Amino acid sequence: MSTQPAELGTDLPTTLTDAARALREGSVTSAELTEAAIARADEVDGQLGIYLTRFDDLARESAARADADLAAGVDRGPLQGVPFGVKDILAMAEGPTTAQSLVHDPAWGAGRDAPVVARLKAAGAVITGKVTTMEFAVGMVDPAKPFPVPRNPWDPRTWPGGSSSGTGNGVAAGAFLAGLGTDTAGSIRIPAAFCGVTGLMPTFGRVPKSGCVPLGYSLDHVGPLARSAEDCASVLKVIAGYHASDPDCVDRPLNLGDLGELDGLGGALDGVRIGVDRVHHFPDSADPALAGAFEAMLDVLSGLGATVVEVVLPYWDEMLSANLVTMCCEALAYHRNDLAGRWADYFASTRSTIARGALVSGADYVQAQRVRRVAQNALARLLTDVDVVAAPTTAIGAPAYNDLGDEGGRLDVEAMFGHIFTPYWDCVGNPVLAAPLGFTATGLPLSVQFAGRPFDEAGILQVGAAFQRSTDWHLRTPTRTETLAA
Repeated sequence: MSTQPAELGTDLPTTLTDAARALREGSVTSAELTEAAIARADEVDGQLGIYLTRFDDLARESAARADADLAAGVDRGPLQGVPFGVKDILAMAEGPTTAQSLVHDPAWGAGRDAPVVARLKAAGAVITGKVTTMEFAVGMVDPAKPFPVPRNPWDPRTWPGGSSSGTGNGVAAGAFLAGLGTDTAGSIRIPAAFCGVTGLMPTFGRVPKSGCVPLGYSLDHVGPLARSAEDCASVLKVIAGYHASDPDCVDRPLNLGDLGELDGLGGALDGVRIGVDRVHHFPDSADPALAGAFEAMLDVLSGLGATVVEVVLPYWDEMLSANLVTMCCEALAYHRNDLAGRWADYFASTRSTIARGALVSGADYVQAQRVRRVAQNALARLLTDVDVVAAPTTAIGAPAYNDLGDEGGRLDVEAMFGHIFTPYWDCVGNPVLAAPLGFTATGLPLSVQFAGRPFDEAGILQVGAAFQRSTDWHLRTPTRTETLAA
């Protein structure tokens, strides 16, 4: 399978960073970027299931306004004039928020923007539409329900990851340059991994989650997916910051600096200590290409000046259990009445996952929260010895849809999360960047996670940006012919 860079259109930029530069140089207009994104969606959306709702007219109006502002010297920052997708669990005034469910109240969020969406608009982003998710950000697809089935641009027979499926496959397919996702057990990083793009889960509380249909109140994170770490940093600068509507949101300085100053040569990571946990991330069932790709990545980081240190993440198994207990209980608190009255309207995998919360006692839930705090403290001690932890995001490339669940559509949670290494970090709340790492023998993307100290997004973005300036995995995308192949 070819891995040549795909384009939004002839000679148009494929990263947010390059698009921002081209817009200011005058070599491209937002109208051109937007028309190319619309044309790309026309070409691939029918097969890839990227969008739930498209805002073509709104996007064209936003692009015209962005071009007029730039011409008049009004510069709102690097997102201005750039095509964006928004996961359809985030409220947006112009369209419905379905959460990809028949159960969700269509009036929820009507006429208002989630704070993160309002911040995108204020920054001049061109929002092209609301994109697909898994039902309520937790279920697996159900072809019997009247919603698109999102597919992976690298191989449409495979899952693009969830629950930010349309954000991941939309960026990978070139339908927009960046998008918003959410992450409760890995829902930004899993689609980033399977679709070969970059995804950032910020520290819990860094970005307001109000205006987002909740899954796990104490686990949910809102963050970007895009081509590069530098792209994700540009989005984070816009969406981060205190908002009174979210009681978990905190007022902490971001201090990302300018990742564009990295030269990608030796010395860019001098003094940075990279912790590597091999104990929990390389099962016997891992893809044969993973170990070699991971070691090659460490060689790149070492060549840039980083020191690799062996570590073992504390309370690994306990955090996987605590994530599942917490997510199911907090989801049940939100869905209990609807589950009782509209059981059949839920996707099979959604109801079977959320209903697990009814089997958990109040004491079990409280104990899970106590263990989370113990793990946070132990991890904080580990992160005094290293600056960043590097680990695979998943053990495998994107799985085929046929391998994901049973005949009733129920997701095999235990089997799935034996190959996915994301939930630990939601449970402790630290920031994590997922970035492309290489490919399986069949041409499916592999991914690495860089995790850091709470509110040190700058540290993981620095490592990710340095790695990406020395490699081009993040720029490789499926060709148009392969994207459309059956």
